[in-house]
Amino acid sequence: MRSSQNSDEVCVGIIANPVSARDIRRVIANASNLQIAERVSIVLRLMSTLKSLGVGRVLVMPDKAGIRALLNRHLQRERPDADLFPAVEFLDMDVTSTVEDTFTAARLMRRRGVRALIVLGGDGTHRAVVREVADVPIAGLSTGTNNAFPELREPTLVAMAVALHATGRIPAEHALAWNKLLEVSIDGPNGSRRDIALVDAVISTERCIGARAVWKTDQLTAAYLTFADPTAIGLSAIGGLLMPVDRREPRGLAVQLASDGHAKRLDLRAPIAPGMLLDVPISSWTAMPPDEPFEVRHAGGIVALDGERELPFDSGERVRLTLRVNAFPTVDIPRSLHFAARQGLLHTVS
Repeated sequence: MRSSQNSDEVCVGIIANPVSARDIRRVIANASNLQIAERVSIVLRLMSTLKSLGVGRVLVMPDKAGIRALLNRHLQRERPDADLFPAVEFLDMDVTSTVEDTFTAARLMRRRGVRALIVLGGDGTHRAVVREVADVPIAGLSTGTNNAFPELREPTLVAMAVALHATGRIPAEHALAWNKLLEVSIDGPNGSRRDIALVDAVISTERCIGARAVWKTDQLTAAYLTFADPTAIGLSAIGGLLMPVDRREPRGLAVQLASDGHAKRLDLRAPIAPGMLLDVPISSWTAMPPDEPFEVRHAGGIVALDGERELPFDSGERVRLTLRVNAFPTVDIPRSLHFAARQGLLHTVS
């Protein structure tokens, strides 16, 4: 069970969003909220597992919401001879309590040579990490509101797979999965803008960003999806209940919503937020082949990326969405642990 790398050289990053799952959808849907103490408990479980499997150092994103303070309190109570956790370092960076913290932390961790990034957050947090460091494997833990991209897993299992890959015991071809994303481009007389979505890019007729979270379906005209899972919650559920598309399929899904009764083909009742099923008027849907731009027909509005309003556009601007496959790697937890079992990587000999 020995690591093939010197444990002091093996470094993993942890980005824990302290405010994921606190948007307006949680309020209107009466959904639960993950408190700071539980987020710290998750990080502690991650770190103790990483240490036991040979990861010697962990870089952590600092925050002002209480994760760093409570985590330090736990670490200071550890006995000097216990050796339960890796060496922990909080990044030296200015904390703004905005998404810029995630951008900055991801870049710094990549620069410091982390073998993988463990991300605690929702779709938006994972999107922010991938936007900055699409070449570093990430392992996601769902702590957001509508979590289509990160899956619900026990942190211990996530850390086991990450540690076995980071220490070289599971090679990339067995540990990693490649994921799709949507490239969004807006071109107009005032220049060009580019961004990405990991799960869904949705077109809204609204003209101001306001509350960033999207949940009112009567203001939506189209949804473009990298995958469509009928067991998901959120805007991607619209596609999942029309035509399921697997995460690994080399295609996406484009759904047009009906703006009037004449164009409507059917009404779809979809779980837009926890505990909230809404009727969505559907006009049509079609598969999205990779690398083929889809042009938005609506003249002016906002593009919401992974459930949050991000990109307003005017009638004179051209909006296109393109599916990219094999865009970034994630640690495939089930596949990694099946490989570990078959290879006896966790066997000990007495």
